[in-house]
Amino acid sequence: MEEIDIPSYFLCPISMEVMRDPVTISTGITYDRQNIEKWLFSCKHTTCPVTNQDLKFKDLTPNHNLRRLIQSWCMLNSSNGIQRMPTPKPQVQRAHVVRILNEAQKYPDMEFSCLRRIKSIARVSESNKMCLESAGVVDFLTSIMMKKKEESEASDEALNILFHLNPSDTELKKLINSQNDHHFLDSLLQFLNNGHVQSRTNAIALLRSTLNVADPSQLIGIQPVYIKGIVCILNDKISQQATKVALKLLVELCPWGRNKIKAVENGAVFALIELLLDTNERRVCELILTALDHLCTCADGRSELLRHGGGIAIVSKKILRVSHLASDRGVRILYSISKFLATCYSTKVLQEMLQVGVVSKLCLVLQVDVSPKTKEKAKEILRLHSRVWRDSSCIPPHLLSSYP
Repeated sequence: MEEIDIPSYFLCPISMEVMRDPVTISTGITYDRQNIEKWLFSCKHTTCPVTNQDLKFKDLTPNHNLRRLIQSWCMLNSSNGIQRMPTPKPQVQRAHVVRILNEAQKYPDMEFSCLRRIKSIARVSESNKMCLESAGVVDFLTSIMMKKKEESEASDEALNILFHLNPSDTELKKLINSQNDHHFLDSLLQFLNNGHVQSRTNAIALLRSTLNVADPSQLIGIQPVYIKGIVCILNDKISQQATKVALKLLVELCPWGRNKIKAVENGAVFALIELLLDTNERRVCELILTALDHLCTCADGRSELLRHGGGIAIVSKKILRVSHLASDRGVRILYSISKFLATCYSTKVLQEMLQVGVVSKLCLVLQVDVSPKTKEKAKEILRLHSRVWRDSSCIPPHLLSSYP
């Protein structure tokens, strides 16, 4: 089969593949619809990928002439294995979506059927998702989620669609700032605690997206039940995706107000340590250690870590075994423990650090390629307790020269 030269203007500038549905944006550049929609709507860029110009308007104009040229070229080269590009599906009209919503409100027994039609429309393109949002679908979906207190197939489906719809920041702000914001968050909380695996995964992702657009006062005043729901996801280990989102959300909430205390009181430290004992995945370890670093800046968090039989040992074990970031966070945790060590814990904890290899690990940190701040903290820990540790037989002789 001879090699086919594809005209360069048939290729999408983003993917460098032949365009299936060419559309032109306001800068005059033509892209494949799927690629440019992902760039603009899913990735939320505001510039043209080629010219880097700001886009005041995100209208996509179908380039019918180019699509006909591509179709003709495909037909001419069909003997060489080139397949004809399928005709793009038409974009949904707002009036059609409004009719579906009115039908669902008028005939409650058709609610689930309407949900399926909305789901089918959303799957076609990002433009369809934008149209659904502008027609009021987000409010429709959240109303189903909020009114269904019992386990319901319709509420699960509404949650699933809302997650894949990926509402804009504007819509999410409306949800959290409306008078019914607690009802929406409460519905997410119900899914977090009692939903199916996929529903719980979708709920934690939506909770994070919603809180990411919340005002500082809302983050400071978040109720402990929501943090408890996040910890519940960590304890249950329902999926890798849900675990990562829950960890990111916990890390993002910790700096605000008394959220660290709320997390500690709802068992976050034990949940994080158990998760750390059970994983070697780099990003998960980094997130866990970052969360523990936050929690160990308060006395209750440090006390909980010391109460766990494997807390100090697993934190030490991850240093120099995962990544530079994980090592930095691990040393910071040990620094918090060492610097603010209460007298009642002092002797026991210092001996445990020797026995589980913390002191040896800190000496190693001084010899390897880590950040200057990490080395400085390791030195400070070793200096703080040099009277207890320097002459210990638990430190290998070849590391004693590194002891500051």
